[in-house]
Amino acid sequence: MSPVLAGVLQLIALTAALALAYRPLGDYMAAVYSSPKHLRAEKVIYRCIGANADAQMRWPAYLRSVLAFSAVGVLLLYLLQRLQGGMPLSLGFASISPDQAFNTAASFVANTNWQSYSGEQAMGHVVQTAGLAVQNFVSAATGMAVAIALVRGFTRSRTGDLGNFWADLVRGTVRVLVPIAVIGAVVLVACGALQNFSGIHEVGQFMGGSQQTNGGAVASQEVIKELGTNGGGYFNANSAHPFENPGAFTNLFEVFLILVIPFALTRTFGKLVGNVKQGYAVLAAMGIIWLGFTALMLWTEFAHGGPALQAAGAAMEGKETRFGVGGSSIFSVATTFTSTGAVNSFHSSFTAFGGGIQLLGMMLGEIAPGGVGSGLYGMLVMAIIAVFIAGLMVGRTPEYLGKKIGTRQIKLAACYILITPTLVLGFTAASMVLPDALGSMLNTKALGAGSHGFSEVLYAFTSGANNNGSAFGGLNANTPWYNTTIGLAMLLGRFLPMVFVLALAGSLAEQKPIPETAGTLRTEKPLFAGLLVGTILIITGLTYFPALALGPLAEGLS
Repeated sequence: MSPVLAGVLQLIALTAALALAYRPLGDYMAAVYSSPKHLRAEKVIYRCIGANADAQMRWPAYLRSVLAFSAVGVLLLYLLQRLQGGMPLSLGFASISPDQAFNTAASFVANTNWQSYSGEQAMGHVVQTAGLAVQNFVSAATGMAVAIALVRGFTRSRTGDLGNFWADLVRGTVRVLVPIAVIGAVVLVACGALQNFSGIHEVGQFMGGSQQTNGGAVASQEVIKELGTNGGGYFNANSAHPFENPGAFTNLFEVFLILVIPFALTRTFGKLVGNVKQGYAVLAAMGIIWLGFTALMLWTEFAHGGPALQAAGAAMEGKETRFGVGGSSIFSVATTFTSTGAVNSFHSSFTAFGGGIQLLGMMLGEIAPGGVGSGLYGMLVMAIIAVFIAGLMVGRTPEYLGKKIGTRQIKLAACYILITPTLVLGFTAASMVLPDALGSMLNTKALGAGSHGFSEVLYAFTSGANNNGSAFGGLNANTPWYNTTIGLAMLLGRFLPMVFVLALAGSLAEQKPIPETAGTLRTEKPLFAGLLVGTILIITGLTYFPALALGPLAEGLS
């Protein structure tokens, strides 16, 4: 079988699996978030944290709960790393330095999982399982809760109530993430992924000599890192490591885990607003972008443009032979078009245009299908922008799902889409003029290092501010400058958009629904899905094209 055919068949199999899971999982999550009953285990958690899960919250209270919970998470994870040297099961590793501990705590709480360290050489079992893995669950559940709050803003009338954050957080964790993670971990263990608490072993090498390797609860962390669109690897090689991703089947299974909840949430959205066709329209926009760029990535990598790659006959540099060009390309698009950041190949070694696709996926706002929760609320904000543009075209007051899109709503949506570019382009510009930041480029003397080096810095801040977490490589980010600035980009890029999303949800929940008329834009139709895709691509292109032109486009055309 040719590599091209193998890649196409993998994409078809993945699409079929996602289609089979779409309806049952989407309906199940809709039932979870609309159920009036609490499970016994959930009631115990509410008593332990002192929360009244039945109290309705307006958007300021919901936001305060999100920020307070996340702030406590940053503090606890920071302390856990700083105290690691004196803990049991630390594998002899020292405590983490203050700037790196801050960066890692901000990263995992913000659902970014950016790592400026080698996991197997820095983190013991306690930090990995009680710290990082726990945040993989609750940060994902936080994103889902904010998305559900925005959906409730469309469904509620003149109340301003968005539900209860603590109930949404606990339900998302207990009823959605944990059950799927348990099943997924069993599958990974059965396929060869590691799951233990062993210490460091001396392992002989085929060509002589030896190396040290350590075990860990890898499978259980691997599954939630993908399912929750987190991305942080137990090992430095991330999902290219055979302990995390043993073979071709687990590779495709992990891509499925990355995509299944973000896609299924569109069905949940349709069920909660009482019109599943609205969910299909959003799904269509997500699917068009994801499939289109996956096909483009496969073509780019299989074409292996450039004299060196043409001489070698394949663009296999930085890719695992277990996965090949097809499996690596599919995984790459899945991880950069969501907020996952897991990698099974070296992104910096992709062709120049392939690296540009990875960058563009994050710059779109990771909404195709996006992160768990964040993809849905990002897409809904873009839908509001698209409705507004359509309204300007025909001279009508824009409406979406029976709610007027007025001045306040557009200002909030505009603030949402401006935050991330401001962080990305601002920090990148500062890094390109500071000598210490420029000194972190490890290939400054290499051919084409000007454009590729710029791409490395641009990728780092794009990944951080969009809460992706993957890295382009070739950049030493474990410095005080990058640890601090990328940490700030991750926190601001995660929580400032949530402020505007929840404020938008509150403003919608205060409105009275407007009945449909003959002039109402039909937002469940293919025409609107096309308009939504066009809006996303145009806004992103106008914002980031100059930066992309200096980086991957310049490198690809050189």
